[in-house]
Amino acid sequence: MVYRFVHTADIHLDSPLRTLALRNAELSELIGLATRRSFVRIIDLCLEEQVDALIIAGDLYDGDQTSMKTARFLAEQIGRLNEAGIRAFIIRGNHDALSKITAELVMPDSVKVFGSVAETISIDRAPGGFPVAIHGLSFAKPQAPESLLRHYAVPVPDAVNIGIMHTSLGGAAGHDLYAPCSVADLRQAGFQYWALGHIHKRSAAEDPLSAIVMPGIPQGRDINEDGPKSVSLVTIRDDRSIVVEERRTAVAQFERLAVDISRVTEWRDVVLEAKRSLERLSSAMSAEHLVARIEVSGATELAWRIRRDVDLLRTELETHGAAIGNVWIEKVVTSPVAPTGLDARPGALDELASIIDAEIHGSTEYRDEVRSIADELRGQLPAELRDIFGKDEASFENLLAQCAKDGASQVLARLRGGEGE
Repeated sequence: MVYRFVHTADIHLDSPLRTLALRNAELSELIGLATRRSFVRIIDLCLEEQVDALIIAGDLYDGDQTSMKTARFLAEQIGRLNEAGIRAFIIRGNHDALSKITAELVMPDSVKVFGSVAETISIDRAPGGFPVAIHGLSFAKPQAPESLLRHYAVPVPDAVNIGIMHTSLGGAAGHDLYAPCSVADLRQAGFQYWALGHIHKRSAAEDPLSAIVMPGIPQGRDINEDGPKSVSLVTIRDDRSIVVEERRTAVAQFERLAVDISRVTEWRDVVLEAKRSLERLSSAMSAEHLVARIEVSGATELAWRIRRDVDLLRTELETHGAAIGNVWIEKVVTSPVAPTGLDARPGALDELASIIDAEIHGSTEYRDEVRSIADELRGQLPAELRDIFGKDEASFENLLAQCAKDGASQVLARLRGGEGE
């Protein structure tokens, strides 16, 4: 008798929005509800596939939430599982540790929320079914600088052992270090399946009789969580072989769309090229909504005009997205440059560009001045928006370098376009 479950993590119910809310209220509302709608899809999948359990490997919530609307929504969805006889196994991640809802919401008996002491739950199965043991551990505090693996019990003999852990593994960009361990460490523990959470990008290490899966976030919340999002539908067959299927769950999918306008010589062709690229991307989507960041680049004599009229380009693309249906423009980023080299007109501007690259961008005085300006701007922002300048020193420096490069290109493009004459 097979055992089947859906494995998800990092749902971040009702996660507050920041940058989107500043730009487009309608888009903000769509994404603000997307985590809920994605969770409904997960529950629907459990019911449609008639699984035995839903496993949530941490960060069901997004932090210190006290909204009873969130609690009521969760109770309704878990109630749907309970009525169908589907169990739920939940651990608290670093974000859940801050949530009052986690501690106060009363769950039905079909739901097991693991505590801060590791536990092993043996599943009662019908005669003829192989034994299943589920191991889990939550944290009451958001910090977990050391591996949790040593706290888990040894595998239950003759059972299929499933471990649930919230961990950064060996570390990932954009994620704090949390309960670090390696895939090799997890394999040595002897469990047949590790249901992981914390890293928002999907990954899996599988063989026929074991699997270590990080399902990723089921619904992206901003452009840094771009690409398709999913959960895992897991089937453990009678011979104990494991089949992991990726099932898409995102309501709105963020994507970066690169548009190269190097061969374009007319403004209308810039717009047409961007529109065609947007249509191709939209037609390949599985999510209900596409939220696109358009990145226009390339060497063209239109560089100055594209930079100057980016607002007009965005309006054109927003109108076209509305005509396609469910296509949203998150932002239009332009970084075209004026042509240089054999096909460009040699002269003072080319010499100026060379001086900027060779003598200004690399100078300590210039970098210090740019850093000083950025520090002043960052200090004027609300605390929750300061990550716009980077979450660490390395990303801050990279951002400054890119801004300096774009600024120089902007000046040169304007000069070449005649605005500086």
